[in-house]
Amino acid sequence: MRVVEESGPVVVTDIPARLDRLPWSRWHWTVVIGLGTVWVLDGLEVTVVGNVAGRLAEDGSGLAITSGQITGLAAALYVAGACVGALFWGRLTDRFGRRRLFMITLAVYLAATALTAVSWEAWWFFLCRFLTGFGIGGEYAAINSAIDELIPAEHRGRVDLFINGSFWLGAVGGSLLSVVALDTGILPQDVGWRLSFALGAVLALVILLVRRHVPESPRWLLIHGRRAEAEEIVAGIERRIEAETGKELPPPQGELEIHQRGPVTFLEIARTVFGRYRRRAVLGFALFIGQAFLYNAITFGFGAILTTFYDIPADRTGYYFAVIAAGNFCGPLLLGKLFDTVGRRVMISGTYLLSGVLLFATAWLFGQGALDAGTLTACWCAVLFFASAGASSAYLTVSEIFPMETRAMSIAFFYALGTAAGGISGPLLFADLTETGRVADTVLAFSIGATLMCAAGLVAVVLAVAAERRSLEDIARPLSALRK
Repeated sequence: MRVVEESGPVVVTDIPARLDRLPWSRWHWTVVIGLGTVWVLDGLEVTVVGNVAGRLAEDGSGLAITSGQITGLAAALYVAGACVGALFWGRLTDRFGRRRLFMITLAVYLAATALTAVSWEAWWFFLCRFLTGFGIGGEYAAINSAIDELIPAEHRGRVDLFINGSFWLGAVGGSLLSVVALDTGILPQDVGWRLSFALGAVLALVILLVRRHVPESPRWLLIHGRRAEAEEIVAGIERRIEAETGKELPPPQGELEIHQRGPVTFLEIARTVFGRYRRRAVLGFALFIGQAFLYNAITFGFGAILTTFYDIPADRTGYYFAVIAAGNFCGPLLLGKLFDTVGRRVMISGTYLLSGVLLFATAWLFGQGALDAGTLTACWCAVLFFASAGASSAYLTVSEIFPMETRAMSIAFFYALGTAAGGISGPLLFADLTETGRVADTVLAFSIGATLMCAAGLVAVVLAVAAERRSLEDIARPLSALRK
């Protein structure tokens, strides 16, 4: 790296190229485990709430609350908290760094979910759900920014999908945990659900300890005038990987000239995202709205469907949801590599369209009375196998198609706006539709989700960016990079 003075400090660096040419190593697994495991917690949270709704609504649970309030109001507050948190923490992530914020936001989540476990009134439960979402929302911005800036370009797509898909590992755990926690033969009625939330706090504490070993993004340090720290981190990573492989790393290809500058203003972010990259902005909105409605509406209400239409006991819905969650996880796991090889446009549009078409088919079969609890679960596995990969690719897309100075805020903005449109209205609408007990109302909810997924898939056919195996700086040149 060399520094020249040209109307201010200008850095000519090969750090991005050095990070992108690294082979996969144990160090990269440290990043995946330290950062990606928070999605396991998110999956645990959402699933536990959905599955304990029936038990919490019963007399003797310790809370005066209805099932509709849990799957509707509490779910909407959780998502609202995530939207507000994404915007609040996202701005701070771009300004103060990835590492500082992904430590703080996890601590907020830990405290809020621990406080949920000791809820004694409905209003306290609702408040804690909002604060838990507030912490998780900040995680989305800080974590996706850090992951994309630390993972080599060749592996970025599959790793990002795998990490976002790990949400469903938490969902499997939450489903099975709820089976035990809601069994009154094992735990008292007013204790089991509390232990479910307490376990989330314990897991968050473990992740917080592991996360201490993940460094700050060298790309962020470089742009913010901390080039010596960036160089030290990258050199240390290179030494570790050379010692692990016993081979000398190949020389990096390409340099970047960066004019170090102060924080980006909101006006600059708006001009960049909605001016220079307006087509990409439309793509981001479409992908997030489609997946947010489907997941936040249907996931929160699946347990209610089983109990309302198939008389499945509340303490047994976890088994069904565990199967669905496993299908969700398999989607990003098995399809993730194709996003780096076949390409972003084909895979993003394909997964969205396939999941939408399969959801329409599921809605029709449900409306005809052709499904029981088992076959409905099988249909949902098929739908969500593709939908999960598509939904994960929404986070990948907005984290890599905008300049680095706006990355965390872009993730936060599209997540918040898309989720507010589909994730807040979705649970509220879906809770109302499923509580009626009318098949036609639930068919309508399924059809709305399918329509939005198909619409997003069509947008991706036209607007998706061919970002596979390309450097982040090549996909969207940093605002601080000098134009040649």
